[in-house]
Amino acid sequence: MKKLLLFISLVPILSFSQQKEILKYFKSKDSLVGVKNQDGKIIVPAQFKIFSDLQDGEPVKGETIFFDGDRKGDQREKNAWGFVYDRKGNFLYRPFFYDNGADYFSEGVRRFVKNGKVGFVDRNGTVIIEAGHDFVSPFNYGYAVFCDGCDWEKTEDEHKAIVGGKWGVMNGKGETAEPVEKSVNTIEVEGQHFPDPFLYSEKEKNILQFFEKLNKKLSNIYYVNVYHKLSENEKRLFFEIVERPKANFPYYQINTYDYRKVEAGMMYDFKFLVSEDGKNIFALGEDDEKIPFEKWLKNEYVEAENYQREHPDNANKLNN
Repeated sequence: MKKLLLFISLVPILSFSQQKEILKYFKSKDSLVGVKNQDGKIIVPAQFKIFSDLQDGEPVKGETIFFDGDRKGDQREKNAWGFVYDRKGNFLYRPFFYDNGADYFSEGVRRFVKNGKVGFVDRNGTVIIEAGHDFVSPFNYGYAVFCDGCDWEKTEDEHKAIVGGKWGVMNGKGETAEPVEKSVNTIEVEGQHFPDPFLYSEKEKNILQFFEKLNKKLSNIYYVNVYHKLSENEKRLFFEIVERPKANFPYYQINTYDYRKVEAGMMYDFKFLVSEDGKNIFALGEDDEKIPFEKWLKNEYVEAENYQREHPDNANKLNN
């Protein structure tokens, strides 16, 4: 019976790997970029001027097709960067422009722009929150800050800042969140307090328990290079499930947050994937590499030891 259950649990993963068509970027004679399948059929015509170091024949990774640049003949759209298509060649959305490129995924979603407004999509390109605000921050610990009637303004150091407008806080459904009285179960956002946004089933609590049992060791590793001295109460991490299994993604994603409830790694640091059956655990590396958890933990501990050896006066010592 156990063998049968194991086989059934692997079916979604096997089906996903077998059905995913191989797609590759190609360049035309005038250096415009498109996408073909393995049979040479054009999925998206060559019409994009790409700014990244993309090679002819490079495979498409992930659940969507991303073109990191402009489309021939188009005018640049405010706050937008690049184009995203599904794997059948249908246009999906334009990512929000952030940090000299397309917005990162944070807590399973990224910002997109439509008609000058900002909303959120998931990894499959499905709209999770409609584009309805002039600006929205990335999600952090279940909440995002938004404004209407605001705009970008250059600062003295040539960077831009959002100024003016009416500001608010939204939850993961895109609803305006109302502040509550401060308590041990509230989250602070922009000086106000909001209800803890994370609710879990018993299965999900068991998944998180794995990381809680290792909290002291993981916290020691993470905080070893934090410059200011932390109390033992501060020197701990929080683990939350920010994404659940869905089409093309048979995993729970667990993000890590520091003592301020701020995401521990912008791109991939201290982010984990747990298979739908809860048996396989990975740490996320660069380019979404899945690193077996035990291997990752061993490497991180060695790096933490090396850091402490090179910085003997570090404020937060690595304890066994």
